This record gives sequence, structure tokens and C-alpha cells, in this order.
Amino acid sequence: MTRSIDDMLADARARIRRLDPAQTRAAMSGGALLVDIRPVWQRAEYGAFPGALVIERNHLEWRLDPASSAHISAATDHEVEVVVACQEGYSSSLAAAALVELGLHRSADLAGGFRAWQEAGLPTEPAPPSITAATTSPTRDDQRCHDHGIRGFSSPKP
Repeated sequence: MTRSIDDMLADARARIRRLDPAQTRAAMSGGALLVDIRPVWQRAEYGAFPGALVIERNHLEWRLDPASSAHISAATDHEVEVVVACQEGYSSSLAAAALVELGLHRSADLAGGFRAWQEAGLPTEPAPPSITAATTSPTRDDQRCHDHGIRGFSSPKP
């Protein structure tokens, strides 16, 4: 059976909690980790979440699985509450579902991502100078998308 990314996204979202920006901020006040999985170029271009832990998507499971030899110190056990954020709330849904599969059952995602956070008027920060200085030129695919005016997904809002 062939599945589409829309099928995968729907399945992932059925298994996770989706928090709006205000709920995410409240969860952070209660001790939840806000984990920004966006690549460096997105953080450089759009800004950063104050207080977020940055773990790019390709390292997420290894850094947050308490059983992994590569876990971060905040990944103390499977009871840690994690809210995963990306730019628009698509990748974070898939990532949060992967964390739930690892046993991090308190994982959620920020519905609408960084864009929704900004639109809600919540505080943001510019990317640190070290990030903007380290940002290399975009890949050919990134440049092609930029040249054609493609910025994010054209799908309906999550």
C-alpha cells in the first residue's frame, strides 16, 4: 500500500498533542522543553524562540532518548515534557510522533510553528550573530525555491 505524506502527517497528528502558542508558552512555564528543530538557515532568516533548546531534526531522537549514549542532560527520563517546533508546524508533528514512539509520551508539537508564535505576538529573538555568520549560502534546491518565490508550504494551514 502506498501512503502519501498527507497520510503520514494525519497519522502522526492522531498520536500527539498539538499545542497553540499560548499553550506552548504555558507548558514552558511549567517546565516543558521547547525544542526548535529548524535548520540554521531558517533560524537565521526568521529568528529564534527565547528559551528554546535548538536540536536540528536529524539529531532529535538521539538527543532526547534518555537511553541514548548521545542524550542531552535535560533528557533525564521518559517523563520529560517536550514541545517540538518547526517553522510552520508540519515537520514538528512528524518529529513529535517519533518521540512518542520512543516512549516520550508527553511530547507535543507547536501547531503552526514559529510563524504562529510570531502571529500570536509572542516574543522572538534575532538569530545570534554566530548563527547568521555561520549560515552558508543556500543549496541549489533552496535557491531554486527562493528564485521561484516558494517560501514554506503551499498546503492549508495545519
